[in-house]
Amino acid sequence: MALQHLQLSLQFGDFAHKARHRAALPRHAVARAIRHALADNAEITVRIVGEEEGRALNLSYRKKDYATNVLTFDYGQEPVVVADLVLCAPVVAREAKEQAKTLAAHYTHLLVHGTLHAQGWDHETSTADAEEMEAYEVEILAGLGLKNPYL
Repeated sequence: MALQHLQLSLQFGDFAHKARHRAALPRHAVARAIRHALADNAEITVRIVGEEEGRALNLSYRKKDYATNVLTFDYGQEPVVVADLVLCAPVVAREAKEQAKTLAAHYTHLLVHGTLHAQGWDHETSTADAEEMEAYEVEILAGLGLKNPYL
């Protein structure tokens, strides 16, 4: 399978332990994870934020007053996928620890998950859609050498 072209912007907001998160997210690894989840060429910005910014965005756009692990803002899918992926560093770190995963592995899963959302995949519409999306994520992650994150 040929990988799609990706124009990537990787940004880090201002938050505690930023160096740890930068180390877990080298640009080449971010691009690799996203490209493996793409069906079309894309222009994607990935922004790693602190809890305050993550919470404010989730409240503003989803009306949910808490920071979540990943938010996807998709602006277009044809002819090029255009999206922003916002990952909340403290939430990702907390989840990785709870799930006994490396920070890098959890970020990779969430980058794949967010990239699928940017292409129209949705796990909140039905159980069947959730199962289909999860199965596809597991397949992509296996191709990246990672275990099933849902076990």
